Amino acid sequence: MAPDAEQSRPFVVTLEIDDQAQARFDGERAALFAPGRTQVAAHVTLFHAVPAAQEPAVLQALAAAAAREPFPVEVFELMPLGRGVAYRLRSAELLALHRELQDRWWEALTRQDRQGFRPHVTVQNKVSPEVASRTLAQLRQDFAPFAITARGLRLWRYDGGPWTYRERFAFGAASRSEPRNLR
Repeated sequence: MAPDAEQSRPFVVTLEIDDQAQARFDGERAALFAPGRTQVAAHVTLFHAVPAAQEPAVLQALAAAAAREPFPVEVFELMPLGRGVAYRLRSAELLALHRELQDRWWEALTRQDRQGFRPHVTVQNKVSPEVASRTLAQLRQDFAPFAITARGLRLWRYDGGPWTYRERFAFGAASRSEPRNLR
């Protein structure tokens, strides 16, 4: 892809969670999402459209934010999305992390990314309201709050559907993994 084309595609920033929680959410998403309608794995989006033109500043901010240690996040309730279902997350440290990045990037952020942050993991979307309502009722039957661990940040390039993995910023470490696509 030409550099100019890459600059026009925004970055997505997500929270990396522990493997067990990721596997659970991925499994539910695969089972519950409308067939053929999902292009990415389960995720916690922190920012939907950070301008790629600011890549050096974005990389610097994410590296600085990753200096913190991994931290717990509570999965505390299920929430209806109208045409889907998500798990709501709660963590004072996650909110502080989001606010720190939001403050750094404020002038460059879209209206959506300037709004209040309501962290969640969507496991169903793009279904009828009736199907979503049944799914919500079914998942609530066995739901009990549980803890997961925030392990780092991931940077993706939005490619009009799937995302291209760019960088990993592990909490408490300076390691990054090789690029790959999130499918």
